[in-house]
Amino acid sequence: MINLTSKQRAYLMKLASGLDPIFQIGRAGLTPEGTEAIRDALRVRELVKISVLKNCMEDPRKIGEMVAERTHSTLVQVIGKKIVLYKESREKKKIELPLP
Repeated sequence: MINLTSKQRAYLMKLASGLDPIFQIGRAGLTPEGTEAIRDALRVRELVKISVLKNCMEDPRKIGEMVAERTHSTLVQVIGKKIVLYKESREKKKIELPLP
């Protein structure tokens, strides 16, 4: 988990605006399998958008914080029921963050 500057956070939010959610969290909440799948996706993509479905009774911000903690990633933003996570990849680095 890294601390992002406001400039870096804004840059990642801009990149995420064009992404479609690749994971959905529903009634079952965050499962170990879901966490592992998100971790794998972060290794490849670095930036991931998650959608929290209407039938999920948990707060999206709490889910985002929990996923970030479990995947050792950084919570970029939570807007409504959309969560954006970032984790720099050592093997497949794609995103070059602006300098602080």
